[in-house]
Amino acid sequence: MSVKECNHHKGSKHKRIRKIFWGIVIFLFIVLLTILITWAILKPSKPSFILQDVTVYAFNATVPNFLTSNFQVTVSSHNPNNKIGIYYDRLDAFVTYRSQQITYRTAIPPSYQGHKDVDVWSPFVYGTNVPVAPYNSASLSQDQSNGNVLVVVKFDGRVRWKVGAFISGHYHVFVRCPAFITFGPQSNGISLGDSGAVKYQIVQRCTVSV
Repeated sequence: MSVKECNHHKGSKHKRIRKIFWGIVIFLFIVLLTILITWAILKPSKPSFILQDVTVYAFNATVPNFLTSNFQVTVSSHNPNNKIGIYYDRLDAFVTYRSQQITYRTAIPPSYQGHKDVDVWSPFVYGTNVPVAPYNSASLSQDQSNGNVLVVVKFDGRVRWKVGAFISGHYHVFVRCPAFITFGPQSNGISLGDSGAVKYQIVQRCTVSV
């Protein structure tokens, strides 16, 4: 075979490789463009959360600058999207007082939420002898003496959106649910018998950031 024929075959091979390469690039571009257009049309809406109730099993702020508490919180989550599912890959629940975390984090098991579905979670969140800043400790004691303590139940995690076969990357979700806990004669909670636990019906819409 002559040198000219060899060069001709090499040139044809390179042309085929280039065609295959650009064919793959164009195909991937079309797929990506389709996904982006579909995403823009569907416009995924963030989930909505409602704090249903809070049960207080322990709330002891008698030791200065320390708090022991035990709550069970019930929250419902609604996916408002018609054609988009939500993967909750990580979701931690905890309670704060005046922006300071007063319980440990409790992990909620990962789950998938289908179109228009509602999920309900009832995690326990607690803290034993959790240090409280002196200025917050004084305010907490005063609020408890007055019979009304405002705490915030928070959920912090990572979600992904599912559109058909397409699954997005991770997004940070942060949920904030205020809850008034009443004590003494002003208490509007329901006593749960000898356990000393008190259940408060809250039904409070939470703020959600994604």
